[in-house]
Amino acid sequence: MACVRSQECSVWVGAETGILKGVCVSRKQVYNFCEMRNLSRDEEICTITWGDEHETEVLIGSVNGRVKTFSTEKGIFTESRECADLTQGRFTGLAVTNGSLVTCVESGLLKVWPEAGGETVEINVGSGVCRMRQNLSERHHVATGGKENPLKVWDLQRPDTPIFTAKNVANDWLDLRVPVWVRDMSFLTQSNKIVTCTGHHQVRVYDPACQRRPVLEVKFGEVPLTALSVPPGENSVVVGNTHGQLATLDLRKGLVRGCMKGMAGSVRGLQCHPSLPLVASCGLDRFLRIHNLNDRTLMHKVYLKSRLNCVLLSSRDLQQAATDEDDQVEEVKNEEDEVWDAMETVTEKSGKRAARDEEGEDEDDDDVKAGKDRDKLRKKRTKK
Repeated sequence: MACVRSQECSVWVGAETGILKGVCVSRKQVYNFCEMRNLSRDEEICTITWGDEHETEVLIGSVNGRVKTFSTEKGIFTESRECADLTQGRFTGLAVTNGSLVTCVESGLLKVWPEAGGETVEINVGSGVCRMRQNLSERHHVATGGKENPLKVWDLQRPDTPIFTAKNVANDWLDLRVPVWVRDMSFLTQSNKIVTCTGHHQVRVYDPACQRRPVLEVKFGEVPLTALSVPPGENSVVVGNTHGQLATLDLRKGLVRGCMKGMAGSVRGLQCHPSLPLVASCGLDRFLRIHNLNDRTLMHKVYLKSRLNCVLLSSRDLQQAATDEDDQVEEVKNEEDEVWDAMETVTEKSGKRAARDEEGEDEDDDDVKAGKDRDKLRKKRTKK
């Protein structure tokens, strides 16, 4: 039954309680996948990603330093490995390249874990890391950044030095240094550029082939930005901040296209659908929301009971997912019908019951007569 439920889910969400939540958006049903007896604050899920290109495995990173593999086909956790300890901080990113697992923690330790148990590659990307992201078009390239840790791009095949290191912007109008605080980033595969958001409400676009400083900067709001995601077309970016504001920014003109309403808490997880104009978001208000990027309307809203840290959106069409779910339910019903049809029909009655049925009206007459006798006896006792 767990495998059927996991196959229905089109969105996966990680919660502070350590529960991996699968959401069937079309039915607004939520399934919890975890070992309820072993739940603790150390099991909090802080990052999530796909384990393979076919989206049959979900990788989750917990605060206790363990990386678990969940099979969406079987509906169970199939593997768990120790990749960090509590002294190194939380996971800031997970990735998979050439069958190897890539992990990064807040302390700045980036590791590549070979599949066959070979030698682990360790890279020091600098302390205070807030996020590590993979380039999906060149999976051996990853970007890192954090607090007073500028944007860097690493080639995992040549990990000695970064292939790109961003340069801080010029001093402000008071000739003071502008602080660095990279909160999230994403690769623009069509143009080889990188877009970042900062804790000082700035969105910046970098072109490694052109210069080290950003080629575009846009400001949104007055509070720290927490997450971003690039929708199809890569001409815009969706950002969220600590006040629950969600907005789409134009990367060509440097303008705010519009805001999406409905959020009530800090945005922690944000992902755009790879082929549809949809964006999924979650955060401290415990709701999963899916907005339409064309008209910025709220299409789905599901309450998940726990504070949420990260979201993972399936690449399949949500309507197609609903059709697949209906087909699965129909198959289960057909299997049940086949089981009932295969069962033999019992037509012979037991001896005592058959005898009673043969007597028929005689038994009924006897019951009536016995009832009248009881009434006469009751009346005699009442007279006395």
